[in-house]
Amino acid sequence: MSTDRADARTTVAEGPERVQVQMSGLQRVGARLALHHYLARLWRFRDFIYFEARASVGTRNKNNLLGNIWLVLTPLLNGLTYFLVFGVLLQTSRGVENYLGFLVIGVFMFQFTSRCVSQGANSLVSNRSVVKAFDFPRAVMPISTVLKELLAFIPALVMMIILILVLPEAEQVTWLWLLVIPILLLQVLMGLGISLILARWVSRVRDISQLITFGNRLWLYGSGVFYSVERFVSDPDILAILELNPMHQVLEMTRNSVLYATAPGWENWLILGGWAVGLTLIGTLVFWKADEKYGKEETR
Repeated sequence: MSTDRADARTTVAEGPERVQVQMSGLQRVGARLALHHYLARLWRFRDFIYFEARASVGTRNKNNLLGNIWLVLTPLLNGLTYFLVFGVLLQTSRGVENYLGFLVIGVFMFQFTSRCVSQGANSLVSNRSVVKAFDFPRAVMPISTVLKELLAFIPALVMMIILILVLPEAEQVTWLWLLVIPILLLQVLMGLGISLILARWVSRVRDISQLITFGNRLWLYGSGVFYSVERFVSDPDILAILELNPMHQVLEMTRNSVLYATAPGWENWLILGGWAVGLTLIGTLVFWKADEKYGKEETR
């Protein structure tokens, strides 16, 4: 058998005759699709992504006595802990207007991103049997996981708004509160992009998931969740670097819109939007590059 690469034909000798077979339409089994075909196929799985995410939310805390009440109770308890440690003992509340609302927004919004990143990064490993058994775009797993966290965050978001309305220094509702919606969407894109990048790494080296825990903790302290960055950082260069932190922008923009009746500036939207779109594009490319290997390589 000989192959003519110029016209992608294979010549097969059969007795005295030779038959040419067109091979250009054939593709190796399991080969990675071109990016545009991959995205088109991924879109066809949108109903499955939503169904899987919704079903996972409903069963997340089914073995606990309080069930899905923990979706709201967990950030509440975290917020109370941070208030006692940082607000009361360390006095980080000094100089911060409406510190309770400031802290509530910080804890609720950061926990959402933290869960998106940690759960999304482990989505291939935790669903390894499904990845190995079925043929589908593997990006379904991190996307479904991030969507699951978004659906689970909705009741927590409602509770966050209620707390801001009833806690001391209760705020008045204004049209600026609607800006939370685009801020949250950019936050979701940011979490998805990071999840896609980390999911590829964790699928090969499972120990990386342990480092993500420490990374999230460092991100927590560097984002101004329970203190004002401007109050504790006086060096303008360090402050400028911290302000490039996308999670800091999420918190600052949400607090300005909800607590301080101030519309985020164009530079805030530019920084957060740049991170969100950039991470999503990079994450998609990084994840797609190894799509054919997921489920075939043994994690270490």
